[in-house]
Amino acid sequence: MSMRSESLNAATAIGSVQDVSGTSVSVTLRADRFSGLSFVDGQGYRIGQIGSFVKIPIGYMDLFGIVSQVGASAVPESLAKELPNGLRWMTVQLIGEGYRTGRFQRGISQYPTIDDEVHLVSEADLRVIYGKSDRQNHLVRVGHIAGSESIDALVDINKLVTRHSAVVGTTGSGKSTTVAGLLNVLSNEERFPSSRIVVLDLHGEYAKALGDRATVFRINPDPRNPNEQRLCIPFWALSFDEMLRVTFGALSTDGKARNVILERVLAAKAASLATSPIRGLTAENLSADSPVPFSLHKLWHELYGLDFATYYNSKGSPADPATWAYELDANHNEIAGNAEAGHPPRFRKVKNVKDDPEKINYVPDGLNIRAQLEALGSKLRVSRYDFLLRAGDWHPDAEGIVTKGLADLMKAWLGSPKPITILDLSGIPSSMTNDIIGNVLRVLYDGLFWARNLSEGGRERPLLIVMEEAHAYLNDNFDSAASLITQRIVKEGRKYGIGAMIVSQRPSEINATILSQCGTFFAMRLSNGSDRSQVTGALSDNLEGLTNMLPILRTGEAIILGEAVGLPMRTMIQAPPKGRRPDSQDPVICDELSPDESMTPGGWNIKPLEAPSYDPFVETWLQQNPIPSNNP
Repeated sequence: MSMRSESLNAATAIGSVQDVSGTSVSVTLRADRFSGLSFVDGQGYRIGQIGSFVKIPIGYMDLFGIVSQVGASAVPESLAKELPNGLRWMTVQLIGEGYRTGRFQRGISQYPTIDDEVHLVSEADLRVIYGKSDRQNHLVRVGHIAGSESIDALVDINKLVTRHSAVVGTTGSGKSTTVAGLLNVLSNEERFPSSRIVVLDLHGEYAKALGDRATVFRINPDPRNPNEQRLCIPFWALSFDEMLRVTFGALSTDGKARNVILERVLAAKAASLATSPIRGLTAENLSADSPVPFSLHKLWHELYGLDFATYYNSKGSPADPATWAYELDANHNEIAGNAEAGHPPRFRKVKNVKDDPEKINYVPDGLNIRAQLEALGSKLRVSRYDFLLRAGDWHPDAEGIVTKGLADLMKAWLGSPKPITILDLSGIPSSMTNDIIGNVLRVLYDGLFWARNLSEGGRERPLLIVMEEAHAYLNDNFDSAASLITQRIVKEGRKYGIGAMIVSQRPSEINATILSQCGTFFAMRLSNGSDRSQVTGALSDNLEGLTNMLPILRTGEAIILGEAVGLPMRTMIQAPPKGRRPDSQDPVICDELSPDESMTPGGWNIKPLEAPSYDPFVETWLQQNPIPSNNP
């Protein structure tokens, strides 16, 4: 060993191992290190800092660990009464091992023994462990190590995408900005020209941050923005049960109504397929779940007649619409309704007088789904549901013919020339948000699953799905469509090139099974104890000491843990420029700058209009669109 190596070892040695219990190691500090400061190559290091790294040399490799406790609480229970070294104890959690060649790996192949030396980890050690992005293509820079701006925080993109990840942090911790920063890095067209990311944006935050590299689909696109398109989720692309939930809703428990609807849907799809053949689908393998266009308006109109119609007894079969007793309008025309417009037919009241030649009765054997038919009729007439029930070029006519098919929809979502697709779901009625998210995820998963061996499938070109505000729809016991398919994605998606990034401010409200499948965590400031315990419980490493730091993290600072990093990193995430950040900032109540310095006075710093008009206020509210129709 050279003189310099000996002097470095002497400078970095801080104590020795006294107790080993699993991955937890108790260490006594050297008496000459009790000052808490040591210098290595002219740089000072604080000894015994919670969350700092230490190494234990064993032969030709070093064990690495994180300091989780310091002082009296770190004394082993068996020695608590004796305290032979006063309060100069610390507890270290072992997390991995490195070799003198510079290679580092997670996990422990052997354990330290009594009196093994414990050393500080210097910046030179960290540079070896964390590596350099210009040497390894799979590493991307997301920021720098907190306290060491010269050391890049690098994550393994392979593990980040396919092994799933979670970004968690309380409101105001910089969570949305962190996600935007990560997506900016992952969508770099020079490094990753085939990157493919779908963002489920519940609040319309990311169009501003990612607009130049994203195609935005929203219910009410801005006509001035060429990157925005109308969001269309055609009902016929859903499975039969998915379609029932978002159209008819809950049906009677006897199953009669469901069976009748299923038979009619299957017949309508068969007729549509015969008129407009679809490659890969035949009459033999057609099912009610097959994504074949058909007219829901026509089906609704027919079922409405079965449940509401009255008929003239004297005219023959009650099942024949020619015998039905329609009401008459002012011009004495029958009110037979309009299927495409969602207008129901109107029928005369029952007239059951003995020997009356115009005796009128209800059509027998109705489906008993009057409430569901009325509700569906209102959806067909209200524009808020047009993204689903009148989905633009994907809306079928009475014969089930559409302008664009399922391949066009998949190309729009997955084959955009831009690397990011933002599905802005902020305009979807809250009552069906959970179902719609589940339906979108299921369509994406099924498409990539079956096309996994093709050039646009998941194996050849993996997909990352970013689920913003995940606690809003993943907070049950897999009773909802969103939870069921998300569980499948996080458990099986890795094999087919589908990765998930779960983003939430309340990880304690997310189903624990889903969170436990996330291999990498970007844990930002979390003040709530149950949220911190949920993150700690989902981690495979014994890192309670590190996660105890979560309440004191700065805005924009995260502890990155898991498979995408060699060692857990306390990182300052590189935020995008101010003009490219998510639209999630708090409104300004009072500007901190003086009026002379400020370019954007705060909301309460400016005088209101003398005679403001609230007509646009009410118009945007009623049409569920933040842009008034008369002021684009």
